[in-house]
Amino acid sequence: MPKMGAKLFALLILLSFLMIPCLSFTNEKKKSLGIMLREINKNGPYLGLITVYSAEEDAFFAAAHFKNYSRYPYVDLSGRRFRVGKVEGKKVIYLRCGVGMVNAAAATQQMVDLFDVYGLIHFGVSGNTNSSLSIGDVIIPKEFANTGLWDWLKPNATVSSTIVAKLDVENYNMPKGGNNSLGRIANRPEQFYSEAGVPNTFQQKVWFQVTSKWLQLATTLQGMQLEQCVNSSICLDDMPKVVVGLKGCTANIFLDNGAYRDFLFQTFGVSSSDMESTAVLMTSLSNDFPIIVFRGLSDLAGGQNGTNVIDLFQSLASSNVAKVVLQFIKLLSAHSHFQS
Repeated sequence: MPKMGAKLFALLILLSFLMIPCLSFTNEKKKSLGIMLREINKNGPYLGLITVYSAEEDAFFAAAHFKNYSRYPYVDLSGRRFRVGKVEGKKVIYLRCGVGMVNAAAATQQMVDLFDVYGLIHFGVSGNTNSSLSIGDVIIPKEFANTGLWDWLKPNATVSSTIVAKLDVENYNMPKGGNNSLGRIANRPEQFYSEAGVPNTFQQKVWFQVTSKWLQLATTLQGMQLEQCVNSSICLDDMPKVVVGLKGCTANIFLDNGAYRDFLFQTFGVSSSDMESTAVLMTSLSNDFPIIVFRGLSDLAGGQNGTNVIDLFQSLASSNVAKVVLQFIKLLSAHSHFQS
């Protein structure tokens, strides 16, 4: 065997011996995870709770009497921590999914694939796109749309018949008149695949509805007393309220622009704008799981004069939405026929 060939052969043999412990470790880890999940799921089914980021999580755990499952209090998967326990007497799997639609969809799919859940509650804060609502309000929408699925076209380009809305950038020129090379934005419908549909065949959908029985139950939450003050010196002018049955939208965009805020409200009739809800909702419905969404309004999404106030009011919005979610969990406990 030539000298170079002998060295290569020896290196391959060495690498094969080094890989055996790695493969063994991977297999052992998978085996241990499988045992843990079987043990957790034997105690199910669970209610899945999905929030987004730390401010919402902090408010939830400050308000909830979360009792960890003593043997396996959590499972770490793909960098996320799935917490196992009880809230208001209900067995729950709690997860903070992370910001954005990819994080939201991936985390939701993991939850329904790996844990014995019978339904999902998604909650967090959002921008307010409806001038009749106020910061601090908690909305429980009946449906959501992904308004970030775009065709970005040339000025005066022909719009496909499947497009559900369009925004001509030149309409926002200052001063008025003239062309704008940014052209037009055309909103597409989603391609929705589901357990109930024909395999490998999508349905074009714009709006995704939450579970009607759960929304019906949530109507009893209207009139709840919510927090009005961040602290002793910062309070809202109006007492926040719970509003059920409006529309919301989602996109991978933090919205802080008054003109686009108005476009969304006038075109789609939405009252909130966030970065996760439609993804969680769509993934849950695709897998045929009941779901409801709660969002606390933390800012005016660009409708304000001056700086966005999310940093000032996100803690209040997070606390209010956590309070409403916990009350809904109590209702589910008292109305077991609503759990499916």
